[in-house]
Amino acid sequence: MDEFDEIIASERDRDPDLAVIEAGSRTLRTQGGPAAEDAVPARPADPAVDRALRDVETELSKRWGETKLDPSVVRIRALLDVLGEPQQAYPAIHLTGTNGKTSTARMIEALLGAMDLRTGRFASPHLQSITERISVDGAPVPAERFVEVYEEVRPFVELVDERQPYRLSFFEVLTGMAYAAFADAPVDVAVVEVGMGGTWDATNVIDARVAVLTPIDLDHTDRLGSTPAEIAVEKAGIIKPGATVVLAQQPVDAAAVVLRRAAEVGATVAREGLEFGVLSREVAVGGQLLTLRGLGGEYPEVFLPLHGEHMAHNAAVALAAVEAFFGAGAGPAGSEDRRTLDPEVVRAGFAAVSSPGRLEVVRTSPTVILDAAHNPAGARAAAAGVSEAFGFSRLVGVVGTSGDKDVRGLLEAFEPILTEVVVTRNSSHRAMDVDRLAALAVEVFGEDRVQVEPRLDDALEAAITLAEEEQEYAGAGVLVTGSVITAGEARVLLGRAGGSGGR
Repeated sequence: MDEFDEIIASERDRDPDLAVIEAGSRTLRTQGGPAAEDAVPARPADPAVDRALRDVETELSKRWGETKLDPSVVRIRALLDVLGEPQQAYPAIHLTGTNGKTSTARMIEALLGAMDLRTGRFASPHLQSITERISVDGAPVPAERFVEVYEEVRPFVELVDERQPYRLSFFEVLTGMAYAAFADAPVDVAVVEVGMGGTWDATNVIDARVAVLTPIDLDHTDRLGSTPAEIAVEKAGIIKPGATVVLAQQPVDAAAVVLRRAAEVGATVAREGLEFGVLSREVAVGGQLLTLRGLGGEYPEVFLPLHGEHMAHNAAVALAAVEAFFGAGAGPAGSEDRRTLDPEVVRAGFAAVSSPGRLEVVRTSPTVILDAAHNPAGARAAAAGVSEAFGFSRLVGVVGTSGDKDVRGLLEAFEPILTEVVVTRNSSHRAMDVDRLAALAVEVFGEDRVQVEPRLDDALEAAITLAEEEQEYAGAGVLVTGSVITAGEARVLLGRAGGSGGR
């Protein structure tokens, strides 16, 4: 992803559209009851801390994104060298893939936390606050700590800037901050998501004993490749010699690339559907009930408070990653070496999982669901999850996308489940022009099913009004999707900006 563009979009307080978003939220958040406890931090209550965090965001936003520089880990290695190699202070689980990274990382984090391990998690992009990118003990670091970490690493960042042909990028600085914060905490294990790709991603200076590859599909094709196999070459670059690779179900050509890379570096591979997987699943109130087969054995009656078959597969991958981290399932079946995790701890960990912006219910009467799907594969998974978990007789979509995505493919994936669609735009300068989006939507849905509302608050109001026309509110809903930024801004509008987060 273009991290520079993401941070510009997150600078909502300096975007003219944010005034509209914040004003609209005062109206929208009063319409309907609250949902579950928020898992995304609000802006700091202390004005001085809030100003300091905004200043840090402003400074970071002036840095280039990774895609504006030649692919390289030279700059991040130089930064970590002067910081004293903080990434070597703890073991790590490293994740890449096209979809499912954040949810899988959150599940890994929750499982490790249930085992009383102190975790650090580095994620991107953020939904609402930049502090979400660096979590310790299952919660985003407080704004005060985020500012402190930036101030601690800034002299070293400036030193490296002076020595390199190009300054460190936005994402490289954040990566250095995360690795330093984890060492200072200190954490017992770091759970690290790549920003984009793998081989040349700034996070790939960490020597992770477990490499997780979530499903690979087409996205960022202009930068990573035009086929799953080409994209897999870049993503397989996170596999280190001697590591364990946890491989989600993949297209055959992508899987072949990963297996070849693993063989080249002497890594062990655990494959979903062979060494581990989902044995059974059934829809339950508030989520689903799973039986998972891990590397060390079976784990029945696992409640996962997330919707969709794709989340069940993410859970299987997360479980295998944690088992691999502890060496579970290392021996032959029936041997004492074939260790398993405590099933009660596994159940407790999964029961505590949250994943904001991923089929997240943020309002009732009518039900409003947020999903950050931004490519066709993610949209197909979200559409299937909504169809399975909710019995809507009428579902209105609010769609705001980025202009550099396969928007037609995304709209086509959602078309079968949406009665109408309200097209809009978020505050990012990357957002697709609403008239262009409307034209595509008309081609996919037909003119009579498309409504245009350039402002996101107006789009939410329009969609809620359409849903309320259904006589039985329980049969009507609104799905807000198309972009992480759209989901995050809708979350603000609907009054879900508070809360300290956590597992």
